[in-house]
Amino acid sequence: MRAGALPEGRGGRGTSSASAGSGRPELTGSGSARAGLTARGAAIATLRAAEEGERSNLVLPRLLEGSALDGRDRAFATEVAYGALRMLRACDWLFGQYVRGEIDADLRAVLRAGTYQLAFMRLPAYAAVSATVAECPPRARSVANAVLRRVAGVVGSGAVPWPSPAVRMSYPDWLMERMAADLGAGRAAGALAQMNVAAAASLRPDGYTQDLASQWVGEQVAALAGPGGSVLDLCAAPGGKATLVAHTARLVVAGELDGGRARLIGANAGRLGLGNVAVVLCDGRRPPWRAASFDAVLVDAPCSGLGVLRRRPDARWRVWPDDVDRLALLQRQLLAAAAPLVAPGGTLVYSVCTLTRAETVDVGAWMLGELLAGWETVPAPGAPWEGVRHGSLLLPQAQGTDGMYLAAARRPGAPAGAGGAPSGPAQPRHPY
Repeated sequence: MRAGALPEGRGGRGTSSASAGSGRPELTGSGSARAGLTARGAAIATLRAAEEGERSNLVLPRLLEGSALDGRDRAFATEVAYGALRMLRACDWLFGQYVRGEIDADLRAVLRAGTYQLAFMRLPAYAAVSATVAECPPRARSVANAVLRRVAGVVGSGAVPWPSPAVRMSYPDWLMERMAADLGAGRAAGALAQMNVAAAASLRPDGYTQDLASQWVGEQVAALAGPGGSVLDLCAAPGGKATLVAHTARLVVAGELDGGRARLIGANAGRLGLGNVAVVLCDGRRPPWRAASFDAVLVDAPCSGLGVLRRRPDARWRVWPDDVDRLALLQRQLLAAAAPLVAPGGTLVYSVCTLTRAETVDVGAWMLGELLAGWETVPAPGAPWEGVRHGSLLLPQAQGTDGMYLAAARRPGAPAGAGGAPSGPAQPRHPY
């Protein structure tokens, strides 16, 4: 299996490329080819590409762009593609009981799409099976039809004999076990169940689409920096939090390591008409700014992303246990580099969109107890956030948002302009 590719399923190993005559849509094909694309065809092509290691959230929009599908069909394609990726393990187990021998990746994508429609969208067999089989390579249609009819029968019986909770909920065993160990069995089950529900769009007043959990982090940073403050978002892409803070800050510096993602921040800021966002290409572990340059520094660190699995349907299959420990080390390195950049009286904020203890409360304990010893811990923001021993945790089931962790501390000392300074706007401190 390619690094970053999806599991090949119980049905057998996949081929490394599409089989001849599969009819699978080319992702960069002509407009005429995409004009004949069906909703199920788009979903199946996305599943096929994801197995090869491509990102579903990039593949599906490319397929839909320029297609003749209307809004309803686009929504259907999105539900089948992303839903089947979320429920991949469950779908593979369901149809895998009726597959004999090896099957190729084209057939596997069709079976995944069909099984998801039958088992999780609860579409009747007459509506799902024939239309899905029609997207299959001709040589495999009889197999696809037979397997999906068997799946429809067991689903229709109302008693699917799931072999384990991990298969039924469609998560890797290690992830189920780790979440239970880190959160407790009940809270973990609630979080994992919520992350199998498709995410609803949350639109900010400025028209930017951003989950409420991320908005709340941005609002916390903006409040801590104060109106007219200077803020560094050290790991800023795609720019959601940076652009939110920019509505009240004097200056937001958005750092990013990757050039393409840095351009995305600039594009988002430009689209929103924000002229006070400065994008800087840099390694956050070696920031190029002078000490004490910012009123607030946000380290929205790279993480395992295990709090946003509803939004990133294939992410659960791409994260491995050792990624968590590697990322926890990177998070500490970023915080250690960011702390000196906070001005006296300013605030360092740490956030991650994951739920593992190693990346949340363990990093928070080190940050607040060791790295920032002598700094004042900022109180938890309140419900729906849970105040934990070190920082605050937002579980997905609390309010139907992404899962998030937040910790913040204020550096000792008076802010610039305090203690008898003249009233009026603070004098700018150039961060370079």
